[in-house]
Amino acid sequence: MNTFNVYPVYDITPVKAKGSKLWDDKGIEYLDLYGGHAVISIGHSHPRYVKAIQDQVAKLGFYSNSVKMPLQDELALKLGELSGLSDYQLFMSNSGAEANENALKLASFYNGRKNVIAFSKGFHGRTSAAVAATDNPSIQAAINFADHVTILPFNDVEAVKAAINDETCAVIMEGIQGVGGVHVATPEFQMAIREACSKHGAVFIHDSVQCGYGRSGHFFSFQDTELKPDIISMAKGMGNGFPVGGILISPKFEAKYGMLGTTFGGNHLACTAAIAVLDVMKEESLVEKAKELGDYTIDKLKPLLSSGKIKEIRGKGLMIGIEMKEPIKAIRESLIFQDKIFTGASGANTLRLLPSLNVKKEELDTFIEAFRAKLF
Repeated sequence: MNTFNVYPVYDITPVKAKGSKLWDDKGIEYLDLYGGHAVISIGHSHPRYVKAIQDQVAKLGFYSNSVKMPLQDELALKLGELSGLSDYQLFMSNSGAEANENALKLASFYNGRKNVIAFSKGFHGRTSAAVAATDNPSIQAAINFADHVTILPFNDVEAVKAAINDETCAVIMEGIQGVGGVHVATPEFQMAIREACSKHGAVFIHDSVQCGYGRSGHFFSFQDTELKPDIISMAKGMGNGFPVGGILISPKFEAKYGMLGTTFGGNHLACTAAIAVLDVMKEESLVEKAKELGDYTIDKLKPLLSSGKIKEIRGKGLMIGIEMKEPIKAIRESLIFQDKIFTGASGANTLRLLPSLNVKKEELDTFIEAFRAKLF
């Protein structure tokens, strides 16, 4: 049997990782500034994280949500405290797509509506409702019914005001678009959504799957405003590589038995991984470091605009996009195979940086110097 060949891959086989470093099966060392799509939040193989999972799996790796789970209560308490959203409720799942699926379903349960507003270049996952709200027809199969979804221009305040009405079920948006090219939602845009949703009884879903969990320099990217979404979806950095996802649900929603459910979501190992991530984030002040290092990196990159080859530098914290005027394929491959640096891509022209939140300043400098050499 062979695997179903849907991923274009580089001829590199990582076998070991520590912090922001990876080693392949030939012993070659790489600098990881992508973290497997923003998943590695506290660094590869963090000793606190490794020990917590080892200790838990030796005691109990899994049981279903049919029994008491004190680890879920501990996770909810710590997540509420660190995020500043203690009045919200937590429902756990396994991935960002599943988190958004549950968010959309909960919204429809709440107001009995089905019409959804999403935005151009947005990405919300590959499950049915999530992919229907994703602005990419190439990943929508015929079964992914999308007639109820309206796609609006991102950051267009007037379009939002005109589109949201008494038939709108939910508005789903990323605080910082990841796959779409690291486009940052403006405060005015987000507040316009909030006000229109409140006026018309629609549910505001803030997709923080990639831009959440400290990556933006705030725990959630909207927290540099007074904004309070109705539902916040999370995943990626939540488990530092262990599959963990979830939604934070505002107090306006009432839980009912059977409304949502999952077999693996919130299991003992998932909670242990997520708790370890929060503990490390708190003890090492990683949210604050993400802002400091992100500002540092963007400031260091700005002088490279003089090369004439960069169209724009975008981002917040350690979620940074460098849009080039030409396709980045050659530069990205040169960084990987010549400089031994992993980066990501958004579309054909945007280089994406998503390092762990405890990346070292000198590691970022290594990238900046290597990237500079490609431009001048």
